[in-house]
Amino acid sequence: MQTLAVNHQSSHLRIGVVQARFTDEIGTPLRQACISKLLELGVLEHNITVATVPGALEVPLVLQNLAATGDYDALIALGVIIRGETYHFELVANESGAAITRVGLDFNIPIANAILTTENDEQAIARIVKGEEAAVVAVELANLLAQINVADNEE
Repeated sequence: MQTLAVNHQSSHLRIGVVQARFTDEIGTPLRQACISKLLELGVLEHNITVATVPGALEVPLVLQNLAATGDYDALIALGVIIRGETYHFELVANESGAAITRVGLDFNIPIANAILTTENDEQAIARIVKGEEAAVVAVELANLLAQINVADNEE
């Protein structure tokens, strides 16, 4: 039996981060938590690319373009969608989430999705730690896919 070990070594990784600016008073701390954790894990600052977009629906397009370059080992989606009085919340949450997943699968690149979907500002603020968690997920999955690809190439 072969077991692929969890690996958080990251000085060699190139990470792209895309943050939706809508509800930026929460999105910026979310991004800061993510970047701080990436640096703490050892990702080199010059290997981190950050792009911001107007809202959650624009995040997948930029992720797709970053993925298409082939320059990144993993990507991170950040943003905040807070329920309002209309169906728009469900539309934005569902469409952005599905599109982010599709980009990851189409380009075979891990994407940590930390676009928060909450009922109110308080819930979103309480979940800023999800930025840190997204950084850990991105690093871990980039290393895992590298292990799988090495194992495939050795056969």
